[in-house]
Parts: sequence; C-alpha cells; structure tokens
Amino acid sequence: MKFFAIVLASLAIVVLSDEVEQDEGVYVLTNDNFKNYVDSNEFVLVEFYAPWCGHCKALAPEYVKAAKTLLDEGLGITLAKVDATENSDLAQQFSVRGYPTIKFFRSGAEVEYSGGRKADDIVQWLKKKTGPPAKDLATVADGEALEKSAEVVVVGFFSDKESDNAKAFLKVASKNDEIPFGITSVEEVFTKYGAKDNSIVLLKKFDEKRNDFDGEYTEEAIATFVGSHSLPLVIEFNDQTAQKIFGGEIRVHNLLFIKRDSDTFDSVKEQFSKAAEDYKGKILFVFIDAAVDSNTRILEYFGLKDDECPPLSLITLDGDMKKYKPDFEELNTENIKTFVTAFQDGKLKPHLMSEEIPEDWDSKPVKVLVGKNFVDVALDKSKNVLVEFYAPWCGHCKQLAPIYDELAEALKDSEDIVIAKMDSTANEVEDVAVRSFPTLKYFKKDTNEVVDYNGGRTLEDMKKFLESGGVDGAGPAEDEEDEDYEEEDEEDDEAAAKDEL
Repeated sequence: MKFFAIVLASLAIVVLSDEVEQDEGVYVLTNDNFKNYVDSNEFVLVEFYAPWCGHCKALAPEYVKAAKTLLDEGLGITLAKVDATENSDLAQQFSVRGYPTIKFFRSGAEVEYSGGRKADDIVQWLKKKTGPPAKDLATVADGEALEKSAEVVVVGFFSDKESDNAKAFLKVASKNDEIPFGITSVEEVFTKYGAKDNSIVLLKKFDEKRNDFDGEYTEEAIATFVGSHSLPLVIEFNDQTAQKIFGGEIRVHNLLFIKRDSDTFDSVKEQFSKAAEDYKGKILFVFIDAAVDSNTRILEYFGLKDDECPPLSLITLDGDMKKYKPDFEELNTENIKTFVTAFQDGKLKPHLMSEEIPEDWDSKPVKVLVGKNFVDVALDKSKNVLVEFYAPWCGHCKQLAPIYDELAEALKDSEDIVIAKMDSTANEVEDVAVRSFPTLKYFKKDTNEVVDYNGGRTLEDMKKFLESGGVDGAGPAEDEEDEDYEEEDEEDDEAAAKDEL
C-alpha cells in the first residue's frame, strides 16, 4: 500500500522530474520554470539561497532529508530551491533580503514559512499546513505512532469533539505549526494514556516526559501551557533552535555563555539546570557554546570575549531589549536563583556597555560616540544630532560609511548640526532601542525629541532629511533589509556586497 501511495503522490506532481532538474530529491527552479512548476503543484516549499551562505549550507542536508521523508510518506508535497544570486528576478519578486528565505506555496498562493530548519521541523510544519490541525486518534496504535513522530506531541482527550473545550484546543492546534497535535474520543486511547475526559496531555522525549494541562480552557491558557512545556528545561542555541527560542512565548531569557569543551562545562550546566527548575514557563534558560565560530556575533552583541566566558546575561525581548549581568563570579545554583529572583523583583538595573572615550573622538567630521559621552553630545540641546548606530561586521554599515563621511564633511561647518556614530556592539545607552544595523536616529535640539530615519541611503536623501529638520524621510524601519545579531546571512562581506539585492 505504501508503494502505491508513493506512486499516486508522484503522479500528482504534474511537472515531471525530466522537465525540472532535481538535486537529491529537491527540485531546482529558475526564472524560466518557477511559475509553471509552482502553479502546477498543490504544495511546494521553496528555499531561496546563496551558494556562499553558511546557513544555507547547514540547511542543505536537512532539506534533502525532509524531501525524502515527504516522498516516502506519499504526501504530495515537494521541496524546491532557487539560487537567488542567479535568479535575481525571482529574488526581487519575493522580496528576498536574507539567506536562506523559505516560502510555502499552496496552489500557487504564497505563504510565509515559520518553521524550524531541521528535517523533522520542516516535515511537521508542512503536515500542519496541508492537513487537519489535530490528527484523529482512532486507535491506540494511532496514538503510539503520533507519540513516536516527534520530540513533542500534544493530545486532547474529549468525548465530545464539538464541545467548547475541544474547539479551544483545536484553535491552538491550528495556530501551532511546529508541534503535532492529536485528538481522541476513544476509551481505549484514554486508558492507554491514563487520561480523563476533557484533558490535554503534552508528551515529550526529554526532561519530565509528560505534562498535564490543569488551567482554564481558553486559547491563551492552552497556548501558554504548550509553549512553556515544549522546550527543554535548558535549551542550546543554534541554527535549528533559534526560531523556537526567539519566536516563543517566553520573552525573558537567561543566557549562559560557556565552551562545551571546557573542563567545567558539565558541572556548570548542572548548576544552571537546577536553577532553571524554579522558573519553568516564566524564564527561558539558554546556553550558548562560546567555542562555536558562528556564535561569535552573539558574543559581540553582548560585549563578551572568549576569556570572559562563562558569564550570565539575562535579556528581555519585549519592548526595548534590556540586558542584565550578575555581580558574582561563582556560577552555582543558589547564586543564579538569587540573580534571577532579583530581576523578577525589579531590583536590578540594566547593564549598559561603554568603551572609553577616544582622545580624538571629535577630530573628524563624524564624531565618535561611546556610552560615556553619548548624553553630553547627542542630547546637547543646542545641537541637532544625527547618530548612526552600527556594527563593525555589518555589510550595510560598511556600504554606508563613505556616504556618511561625505555627509559629515559637507556639514562640518554647520553651527547646529552634528553628525556622529556609535559602535552598538560595544556601547549602549538607556532608552535608545537598536535592533538592527545600521540604525539612524536624529536628536532634535531644544527638546531632545528622537526621530527615526527611514529615508534612502544616499547623500542627497540624508541632506534633505537634515535640511527639513528631521521630517523628510522620518519614520521607523519598514523592512528587514538591515542586519541584526540573530541572523548572520553573509559568509563574507565581499560576497554579500556582490550579491546584495
């Protein structure tokens, strides 16, 4: 039967493999064949990639594995890829600004992909998008198959699947693209899992293995239950988990930077894990391997160096991202709990990094700001001050640099306009949120009103903005073109500049 299912699924793919090239089961699409292929197949997942992109290279084997799994299961879902550097028309059409960009097409209609980058995550997301929100578990075997299918599954036990409680459960299931859900009204399945009527059970292959819902039957309460229990007590940050960490329900993270190959790794992680038990569902405990090259940018963002690991840094992701650092050196469970509890009680002040003020900070047309001189310069009420918040590694910042220098040179004799810049990977200031690079903000004289610049990156556009008093080109950023600390889409700046869209 499985063989015939695969055959039928293959026949459902109207555009045959001899018409579209395949690479290990992944269809290769171009400007010429993209529309025909996507319009002719009901379910297609497309990766827009760049050959030099490190993240794309890491995704490649997982993508191939997912394609094979979907073919073997005969689901009629195909995976395809587009070299965005060679097919610029498609890249522009679908607003590809970083790599990899993944999009799902249902009967030709575009849907944003929001799943993970491991094969199992890709498969589960696609099953959710192409099937019912929760699988009907008619037998014990169905329940066991669902349980084996993923690291985390959620099962609703309802004798009446049309009840308000069951409907709330199914609404949560329909919005969760990462976790498989099941629903049953069969007594044998109830008995197998020791479940009562109107109950929800989360089953997982780690930590305590099982969690039972005991809250109010609202969408919000059920979603919070699933979100807080579906991640490990301590989760490692990497390409595969980044989406789950930063896109999850828990918006306060306690980060441990430590080298996995260090002599103290096991003992420190054990102490960290014990502390995490008291804050489950409220604060996410994450460890980041400081020895991994691709994590260097995160270390830079938090102002850390290799010889400073393993430190802690607690961050809040809602509103203005704030960071808190402990005042102790010994990482034991008691110290960590004291630190986190002090944060919860509002007794900690955000940690603000600052370099020392350079002796020649004002010797050039572009003034150099650090945390320690920011207020004196940027908030000088006798001046209008334009500040670029940048990162040394940012390709967009490097492209802007000569234009910004030219702008400062043109206005160096102005009595009330100051052009300045600040390395935001090494300096922070209170009440100024910088989430991507470069960020340009205009601080008005007299009032210190802050205006975000969202105009073009040309000399003419920026001069027009300043001449209009911060009006022409004002507004928060509307796209995701700039770079942030979570995404490292360039393998090297030369390649990024060459292929930038």
